[in-house]
Amino acid sequence: MRAARRFVSAVAAVASTTAAAAAQEGGGRPDAPASEPSWEFSVTVMPTIVRDGENYTSAVAAADHGSVHLEARVNYESIGARSAFVGWTFSGGEAVTWEVTPLLGGAWGDTRAFVPGAEASVAWRWLDFYIEAEYVRDSGERNDSYFYAWTELGASPFEWLRLGLAGQRTRTYQNERDIQRGPFVQFTWRRLTIGAYWFNPGSSAQVFVGSIGATF
Repeated sequence: MRAARRFVSAVAAVASTTAAAAAQEGGGRPDAPASEPSWEFSVTVMPTIVRDGENYTSAVAAADHGSVHLEARVNYESIGARSAFVGWTFSGGEAVTWEVTPLLGGAWGDTRAFVPGAEASVAWRWLDFYIEAEYVRDSGERNDSYFYAWTELGASPFEWLRLGLAGQRTRTYQNERDIQRGPFVQFTWRRLTIGAYWFNPGSSAQVFVGSIGATF
């Protein structure tokens, strides 16, 4: 779900670039030498309501310094699991921008596993696509290993609004559908993003995922 955080960062980056360009045109002075990239942090909390199942809340905290990406999660790979990751971000593009972050990490607690994964996004104008995937290789029971994925196809008609379709494959909770899908919406105000995901709408396997995220 880092797409929400990336959306906020993108808006901030455009604003800062525009301001810098205006300052240079007005003052006629060259820009100061580029400084070292500072740390950027984000925290996202995701309450999840599972119909006829166990409700829970997961959380993700991330820190970025240049291309270095660090991430910690709670109740993500499974309820009662803790996990941590380190990755390196590659990005590029002009009209079409892209970003890929390979990850290596592990989980402990109720799930003990080696967890390689990746997060990637591509954007064109007001459209974007995001995917995060990982292989949870359980160190105890081989049959408990599984492939997890979360995808989003989003549109941002306004800077403060993003909406679209999301899909996921998870074993955090039991569900009759292997791949779940449904609509989502996100609202951004300054450094705060609030979102809602509705998987399997209208079925007996409905799942609601809320999200509250902040960047600083």
